[in-house]
Amino acid sequence: MTVKDIFDTMDYGTAPESATDALAWLVDQGDRFGHFIGGGFTLPGSGFEARNPATGDVLATLTQATQADVDHAVAAARRAQPRWEKLGGPGRARHLYALARMVQKHARLFAVLETMDNGKPIREARDIDIPLVHRHFYFHAGLAQLMDSEMPDRQALGVCGQIIPWNFPLLMLAWKIAPALAAGNTVVLKPAEQTSLTALLFADMCRQAGLPKGVVNIVTGDGTVGEMIVTHPGIDKIAFTGSTDVGRRIRQATAGSGKALTLELGGKSPYVVFDDADLDSAIEGLVDAIWFNQGQVCCAGSRLLVQEGVAARFHAKLRARMDRLRIGNPLDKSIDIGAMVSPEQRDRVRAMVDACEGGHVHHSAAALPDAGCFYPPTLITGLSTASPLMQEEIFGPVLVSTTFRTPAEAVDLANNTRYGLAASVWSENVNLALDIAPKLAAGVIWVNGTNMFDAAAPFGGMRESGFGREGGWEGLGAYTRPRGKTRALAQISPFEGKNGDAPTDPLDRTPKLYIGGKQTRPDGGYSRAVHAKSGRILGQVPVAARKDIRNAVEAARGASGWSATTGHLRAQILYYIAENLSARASEFAARLDVMQGGKGGKAEVEATIHRLFTYAAWADKYDGRIKGVPLRGVAMAMPAPVGVIGAICPDEAPLLGLVSLMAPAIAMGNRAVLVASEAFPLATTDFYQILDTSDVPGGVVNILTGNHADLAPTLAAHMDVDAVWCFSSTPLSEPVEAASAGNLKRTWVNDGMARDWMGTAGEGHIFLEQSTEIKTIWVPYGE
Repeated sequence: MTVKDIFDTMDYGTAPESATDALAWLVDQGDRFGHFIGGGFTLPGSGFEARNPATGDVLATLTQATQADVDHAVAAARRAQPRWEKLGGPGRARHLYALARMVQKHARLFAVLETMDNGKPIREARDIDIPLVHRHFYFHAGLAQLMDSEMPDRQALGVCGQIIPWNFPLLMLAWKIAPALAAGNTVVLKPAEQTSLTALLFADMCRQAGLPKGVVNIVTGDGTVGEMIVTHPGIDKIAFTGSTDVGRRIRQATAGSGKALTLELGGKSPYVVFDDADLDSAIEGLVDAIWFNQGQVCCAGSRLLVQEGVAARFHAKLRARMDRLRIGNPLDKSIDIGAMVSPEQRDRVRAMVDACEGGHVHHSAAALPDAGCFYPPTLITGLSTASPLMQEEIFGPVLVSTTFRTPAEAVDLANNTRYGLAASVWSENVNLALDIAPKLAAGVIWVNGTNMFDAAAPFGGMRESGFGREGGWEGLGAYTRPRGKTRALAQISPFEGKNGDAPTDPLDRTPKLYIGGKQTRPDGGYSRAVHAKSGRILGQVPVAARKDIRNAVEAARGASGWSATTGHLRAQILYYIAENLSARASEFAARLDVMQGGKGGKAEVEATIHRLFTYAAWADKYDGRIKGVPLRGVAMAMPAPVGVIGAICPDEAPLLGLVSLMAPAIAMGNRAVLVASEAFPLATTDFYQILDTSDVPGGVVNILTGNHADLAPTLAAHMDVDAVWCFSSTPLSEPVEAASAGNLKRTWVNDGMARDWMGTAGEGHIFLEQSTEIKTIWVPYGE
């Protein structure tokens, strides 16, 4: 092609990047790799080939890890962890800084190898992935430096198992390893079998940088290796990024193990364009949102929602832009769209599109290479909202679109998905954009932008997009636990009664359940006797069943307006509850004493009143943070209500324990379904009357009594419950966590360990953090 031809056609010339250095590094390693364990590479064993998806060429042969390899890696990490943590934050910071410098110095080598291994365009690897990788190590070097002074009450978890996907191999490695190391943990990481080469190059850099042996260990292989890591008893935390189906299996596999767990899973992110948006800017943003990395992005803007008045014009402009995208050799710097990661992934996407019924399918007119794993950018319009392509993650360069008329309809359509990872809102009316953004069920929302990431800004999802955050102080906290030791919690059983005993009060004062602001009879019609320590019967309480949980959750869902109230209003109601409880303090104290057979009732009531005042104080003071991202704009990490929280309350502190869970939940705008102490429920049933006289809207607080072992799994499995907490003395952590996998709701369980409800462990930031989701809202500004 001559210069004249280029000017006549306005076409790009080719700009190929040399692969010489990357190929030379592979040759230097013998084109065969073992695992990286204990600071060195093991001898290569039998395994599988790493191929360039754009050409099909074999790049190297990798080793399939065995159980013995995983055991070896975990043992190396365990030996190294105490010394690594004892280095202190500043000592760890120096190593993280050294790793950042190594990545930065070898940036071009990393970018080229990433492109060859993954198929993404070199421009994306060079200009986005690699700069973010060394940014994460620099940022977390800073967090490590500050951790000792800023988080003195936290310590490392121990050994972390980390499993990363193939779409951003090196970037996901940095997102996982940097915070784990900064907090004092050691890691065993498994890269995706399709894209392991940059992880092994990073291992080589760890060795060259002098990272202590065993701090970072990398094992390669297929999904069976991930299963070995997930189920290994020597691992204290699992961090996984990948598909929702695998995340669900990991939640089930780790249930009851006591392992910390964070999941960053799939998405079906809405891209909302209002009629006043700058349409040309929105189209360029959309190209980045859905065709970045060939659409193989968990937060890809794969659902386009356009306001009806501009939809036809927007779609016409978009089709024209699609037809001009360049598809080809990923090492060519003039290429827009590279190769998909594997023939299997390409064929999966093709099959999903071919199975589409209805709608209009437009494939880009751009020419495809004759060989390699390429698929054209695709737009599908006219589908119903129930269409599989509108609901399921495609994970390829396929965009589906529909229209809306009003802002309220836009929110409804955007939230009409089981996922909740990311969203984009485009409007020149900043008031409208900032009104819509917090209403979207997503962990990250971009205003007039897309795919903005930074180490300082928390990233993560809601719903079936997973839980936990990566980045910022929030991401670091996920790799820590409170300092100090805990003690096992003994199971507390109700006192047994005497045969033939009857209540001293001849009137039937049987309490009821508290659902939707009303005292209601249990659906099953059963009740049970509650006895004092002496065996004397104190009264009867209802036995709730599955239908009662459904009714309580439905009432909580119906009280969604509570989340939109101000913190000030919620504070006033909590103060009112405290006032009304204070007026009846002696009565409640006496009830607690007679139920428990002790003399601690007065102290428990006083602590309960204090706790209500504490969370009333926090209701309008638990603020978000403006993150220091390298952007002309702001990234706001804002706490938002989780939604409906189900909680199995402590047995040992029947009134204080219930209020310690209820108060932070409703203070942050959640609605609660609470299962009272199984052993000592009567103080809770008396508490209904306090709620009735304290202006608590119906459905905000719902209280059930009954058998914890029967109710907990049902509550945890309920698809309309967004989080479940379990502090029962009955060992229920495993069934609760296993049942929660249905919709991947957040869990907070005691793992059979006691909590001092009267002390500082019974309140504080951890309760507020568990009551909120962090939404990161990005708002760029300027022309």
